[in-house]
Amino acid sequence: MVNQYTYLAPLLAPTDADRMLAIAEGLRRFGTYADEGTSDGLGETLPQRFDVGFNYLSRGLDGEGCCDEASVALGRTNYFRETYVYGDEQQVDGIESFANHALIGESARALADASVLVPAIVYANILVPGQELAIHTDVPEFRGLNRKNAPQWLLVCMLHSKLFESWRVPIVTCVAWFGGNAGGAFTFYPEGAAGRRESIAADHNTAIVLDTDRVFHGVERVKSASLEETSSDRIADVGSGATLEFVGDGRWHMQTSGGDDCVYHWADLRYSISWKGYCFKSAISHRKWQHGEECLSIPQVLEIFEKDLLARGITDAGALSPNEYAQKIVDTYVGFPPGNRH
Repeated sequence: MVNQYTYLAPLLAPTDADRMLAIAEGLRRFGTYADEGTSDGLGETLPQRFDVGFNYLSRGLDGEGCCDEASVALGRTNYFRETYVYGDEQQVDGIESFANHALIGESARALADASVLVPAIVYANILVPGQELAIHTDVPEFRGLNRKNAPQWLLVCMLHSKLFESWRVPIVTCVAWFGGNAGGAFTFYPEGAAGRRESIAADHNTAIVLDTDRVFHGVERVKSASLEETSSDRIADVGSGATLEFVGDGRWHMQTSGGDDCVYHWADLRYSISWKGYCFKSAISHRKWQHGEECLSIPQVLEIFEKDLLARGITDAGALSPNEYAQKIVDTYVGFPPGNRH
């Protein structure tokens, strides 16, 4: 099945596009995505998205394998993230032209065939030279369960299993790019995991609108205009606790978890802003979500998985450790793209 998407170029008026860069500079400091916690009880010592990490270590971005040591691979995929808008809470000034952009909303509504659209979140990602984003699908939501109260890998498995569709809260994403980095193309599988991989250049003031909860996607290696592209630890060593701080005159200072210092210019960085909106097909489904009706709980989810695993002939799930159980669920339900069909 072909997953529809919409490409928007240009997205904003030139002055508004330049303002997106100024917003990041005004926020000044970005932390890393890996600083989110692990999961208590289920896969309790594993990273939230261990599914993506293990697949990347095995296959790399293109399916031909990963030649990096595990620590370097972690640095390659541990990008910088900060939230600009969450629900009704706006964290930065000047984001309105993006967050409330009519064309983004119209595209999302049309893509999901939605009668009710509720903007949910706007956040920014920054990748430094040598980084890339592993192939993955985003973290979905269900009535009663989201990334605030459930392990992220579990939510992803719930979506891919197709066992929880009646509880799913459909989300459409717009990914927009700003700045002048020459690399970091958005790569994705619009025909599904078994189809061809396509890429779209991350050109300044352009965007794509699609269902990133279902469509596998990632980011190709970020290149640098002023630094030699390399696999060295110095560039890729971005472990938990690393920070990226704007220091003026178009320069960003990265303090790595290993204590190294790097200075980048805007042309070295791959900067994107993502918008996510809840897309309800009917007023009834919107009301159920809004009022917390017919919600799922984790015990319900585990019971549904247990029944399905038994139906598949998998009888040992109850005897597994929390980490082994998490891995079993991922292996059973998440079918990553097998390789490079670019």
